[in-house]
Amino acid sequence: MSEAVEIDITTDVVELTRQLVDIESVSRNEQQIADAVEAVLRGAEHLEVIRRGHTVVARTDLGHSERVVIAGHLDTVPLNDNLPARLEDGLLWGLGSCDMKGGVAVALKLAVELAAPNRDVTYLFYEAEEIEARFNGLNLLTQSDPHLLAADFAILMEPSNAGVEAGCQGTMRVEVRTRGERAHSARSWMGRNAIHDAGEILARLNAHLPRTVEIDGLTYREGLNAVFISGGVAGNVIPDECVVTVNYRFAPDRSEADAEAFLRDFFAGYDVRVTDTAPGALPGLAVPAAAAFVERVDGPVNPKFGWTDVARFSALDIPAVNFGPGDPILAHKQDEHVPVEQILRCEQVLRSWLSEQLPAGRSSEGQEQS
Repeated sequence: MSEAVEIDITTDVVELTRQLVDIESVSRNEQQIADAVEAVLRGAEHLEVIRRGHTVVARTDLGHSERVVIAGHLDTVPLNDNLPARLEDGLLWGLGSCDMKGGVAVALKLAVELAAPNRDVTYLFYEAEEIEARFNGLNLLTQSDPHLLAADFAILMEPSNAGVEAGCQGTMRVEVRTRGERAHSARSWMGRNAIHDAGEILARLNAHLPRTVEIDGLTYREGLNAVFISGGVAGNVIPDECVVTVNYRFAPDRSEADAEAFLRDFFAGYDVRVTDTAPGALPGLAVPAAAAFVERVDGPVNPKFGWTDVARFSALDIPAVNFGPGDPILAHKQDEHVPVEQILRCEQVLRSWLSEQLPAGRSSEGQEQS
């Protein structure tokens, strides 16, 4: 059993981030941090707290017609000589500081301190985002307690440099296979070299111009790239098989079925097998809660290049954006760090958005005033 660790929720959000970073929580080892987060949340009388595995859900129930989700994952990638945390020159260094314990600290602080937000809020602190989907806390909640994810809008505290990154790309990996015939390399004309035949696959990829598409005023750029190649039998044998693994990052206006159809057409004449796939997420910025949030952030909105769990909300018809402290380029790196000013900015923006008076002509219950 893991030794209990306590979190001091009364401290500022930067120190709270440091405390969370110092609780080692590599995927599948989230018990300590989940226990600590749960203990803090159960101390707030205005919250209903539910735990599933190492995923902790905290909800307000104030009768508002609008509900938003604020979500962050508790796990990190494996250690890389980057604990404990350290604070130097306005930067907080350490495993998970960027991805995404700065965002978790913001959400945890607001969950405890905002007893009467202007919208009902569901705070999700979930496990196992960094590994296979079958362990992912959000994925498991969609199966066990889908009602806990119900909302009009969701904010995922993924690192985004404290700006809004809307939607996300879908991703699909396929194996494109060539087949030949083995022969002795001294008599190569007696066989057919499958590795040589893969040259056409690479040529098609080299010549490909990535598609761009505009959605809700955001420009998504696709990517189609070989990421692995394998083949060969022995140093004196003509290979009879070669496999090129291709990763397709597709814009969220395409479904997984659309993406697969495109790849099969692109690699027509070859054996194509899908090995991994995940849908994209549309921006959904026209939804009132999303529009109000973007206005409060008061900065440019960018498309999300890459896949995040906003896609899980999109699959439930819940518009979602990425908004959190930290540069996503630093995620998973040994020198992972987050600017203190971005942690503070995210806290200020969310606190203000959840505390401000709703626009004139609209009551706290979301009804038009006569």
